[in-house]
Parts: sequence; C-alpha cells; structure tokens
Amino acid sequence: MSSYYCPDCATRTPVESASWCCPDCRGPWDLEFAAAPVDLKSLSGRVNSMWRYEEALPLRAPAVSLGEGRTPLVPLTETVSVKLDFLMPTLSFKDRGAVLLAELARRLAPRRVIADSSGNAGTAIAAYCARAGLDCTVYVPEATSAKKVEQIRAHGAHLELVPGDREATAEAARAAADVPGTFYASHVYNPYFLHGTKTYVYELWEDLGGTLPEAIVVPVGNGTLLLGAAIGIGELHAHGLIAERPALIAVQAETVSPLAAAFHAGAEDLLDDNAPPRPTLAEGIAIPRPARARQILRAVRESGGTFLTVTEDQIRAAQLDLAARGLFVESTGVACWAAAGGWTDRAAVVPLCGAGLKTGVAPGPGPHSVQ
Repeated sequence: MSSYYCPDCATRTPVESASWCCPDCRGPWDLEFAAAPVDLKSLSGRVNSMWRYEEALPLRAPAVSLGEGRTPLVPLTETVSVKLDFLMPTLSFKDRGAVLLAELARRLAPRRVIADSSGNAGTAIAAYCARAGLDCTVYVPEATSAKKVEQIRAHGAHLELVPGDREATAEAARAAADVPGTFYASHVYNPYFLHGTKTYVYELWEDLGGTLPEAIVVPVGNGTLLLGAAIGIGELHAHGLIAERPALIAVQAETVSPLAAAFHAGAEDLLDDNAPPRPTLAEGIAIPRPARARQILRAVRESGGTFLTVTEDQIRAAQLDLAARGLFVESTGVACWAAAGGWTDRAAVVPLCGAGLKTGVAPGPGPHSVQ
C-alpha cells in the first residue's frame, strides 16, 4: 500500500495505521501514489467497470466490486452531454469511491467501519461493507431523505440519526472514529475515495476517444467529485494523454455556498464571515465548512474554471426539465443542469449524480425549460 501525507504540514504515516486524519493538524490526508499511464488501445478487452483503469488505481483486484462505473454518456444539446452516474449499484456516483474504501477496510480488517453522510455516501459505504462482510455504522442528519435512510438500513448497516446539520453529523462520526479498532470510511478525509471518483474523468476520456470536453461541470459540497476529477485530469495531462486541461465549473446551492463566496472574493480559504447556511433542496451539497476547501478553490482556479450558484426555484425547474427529457434525477444531482446558462458557451459534460427515487420530486412550481 501507499502512504498518507498531509498537504498542509507534510506529516506522513503508513496506510496500514488506519489513521483517519493528520495527527498534527487534524486535516484530511492525501495519498502518495503515482498512477501509471493507461493505454487507450488496450481497454476494449478489459472488464466493463471502472477497474479497467487498474494502472491508475491504488488498489487492484477488488473482492468487493459490484460492477461500478462505465456509466452512459448521453448528448442532451449541441454542446452539453450528461453522464448518467445515477446508474450505479446504489444509484449514485459515490460508488466510485466507496468501493475503494470498502476494499481497503477489508484488507485492514477492523472491528467496525463507520461513515458519515447526507445520504448517498452512507448508502454506498453500507452496500460495499455488506458485500465485504464488514460491520458498518452510518451517521446521517436526522432530516435525511427517508428513502436514503431506508436504503442504508436495507444493506444491514447500523444507523445513527444525528440532531442538527451535516456538520454536527460529521463531528459525531469523527468522535467515534478515534475509538481503537475503527476504520473511518470517510469520503472527505480518506484520499482513496478521491482516487475512485477520478475514474469519472478516465471514462470521459475513453468515451470521447482520448480527449476531454472544454468544461467539466460538477456540483460541489465536500468536493469529492471535483477533486477526483482534478486528480484524473492531472494524471492524463502528466502522461501526455490529453493536450489541454478542461475548465472545472463548480456549482453550489445559493443558500449554502461558502466556496463560491470565497472564490469570488479571491480568498484561498473559507471566509471568516461566511453567511450561515439556509435550507436547500440540494441536501447532498449543503456543506457549510468543507474540510478540503483550500484544495477545492485551488483546483478550480488552476483549471481556469469558476463557481456558479443556483436558486431553489432553479433546482425545482431543472429537475422537472430533466424528467421531461427522460431523466429522473434527485434534487442535488440537478444543480449543474440548473446552472446551464453559466457555461453552455462551451462543450461541457454534466454528471447526473443520484437517482430521483432517492428524494422524489422537489415541491414547487410547474415545469419549464432551463435551456
């Protein structure tokens, strides 16, 4: 296995230590791992899952795979295509990272696995821990969508409903993570998750014949898909497999947009006077203080991208608009489509991250097109 290292204070520790954060600054880990180049011509005969890019992944030959990855890329307009990442085993893109965390946990053999989530990551961790035969506890806010709670329980995980917001849930899980014999399957703190989500970009690269679009648009809360995309883009560029890096267009709900506020203020980290969060239909990205804020802001700036925000009415309209096009997506997953006016001047790909059955139809006005 590789080693963890802290990007802020350069502390290092073996992955086998199962340390979930830097012991000096309590920040999230990065991973000392050098991906090998993937030969595009070699892919046609490989397994039809994200594990076809095995040279680029820090773990190989997983015992817990459910066939995740290789989701369809569908054109919706002349310039915009959508990647149907809700067609995953647990109906969200979080399977890309969860399978690596569960496989890592299986190899480390802890007494129990814990995770915290607004719903989708917890569902994915629960499913893959069930596959691996691992005892799993998932912490979620008490206001989490009923269907997501039901799905977590269906996979046999212990469920902890935490009063308060997403941050209170994370604090409860982090306290439990310090108990000996525990593996904290954190999609925020553990970098293996990001090396799973980077396969989103490898799939785009393959499907587009060895190229990437001008812009990759992603919804951002904790930034796990955006940072994974940045890792994947960096690897492809470093290996000479793409000539140009696409711009990363990050989308937040207007009511919970700390990263957008910091970005447009020119700050390198979250603002001290950050506005308190308000309720949003996009529960999956309602993160008031993302732990990897500095990395997210840096990745967007270095890509030449930007941050956009969307209103609750735009989210409602976008969900209905996509449904009218044949795609029923959860309210968080439509945020990027809701921001369509901000990036349709260039060829772009949008992830549809979670199935509409997870949250149902958002209440509000009737359907109208966002294009």
